[in-house]
Amino acid sequence: MRSIMIVDDTAFTRLVLRNIFESLGFVVIAEADTGEDAVKNYCLFKPELVFMDISMPGMNGLNASRKIMEIDSDAKIIICSALVHRETVIKAIQAGARDFIAKPLQTERIEWAIQNVLGTDMYLQ
Repeated sequence: MRSIMIVDDTAFTRLVLRNIFESLGFVVIAEADTGEDAVKNYCLFKPELVFMDISMPGMNGLNASRKIMEIDSDAKIIICSALVHRETVIKAIQAGARDFIAKPLQTERIEWAIQNVLGTDMYLQ
């Protein structure tokens, strides 16, 4: 089964995402509500995929993504945010994100991003 870490400071959003990812066959091996915890959990669990919000207290998702990429340049990170500006998307990609999803989250868009990042239909294995 595929493994994922969900990073978002809102418990409800993490729950919604957990349900989506589990329905797609993923095992949620870690969750984090801060960028600092995301980096720690990445080192501990080495998830195949990281789904990261940008706006969080303390270390934001962009800085956490940069740190994770320093640790593992092959990390696969999808960043999401309600702040959708061209500059934000560019900063997310520069921080190491393989894709960017705008909030509110839509299951179909999440599925497409997973296919894009992991390869077509790979998440179903």
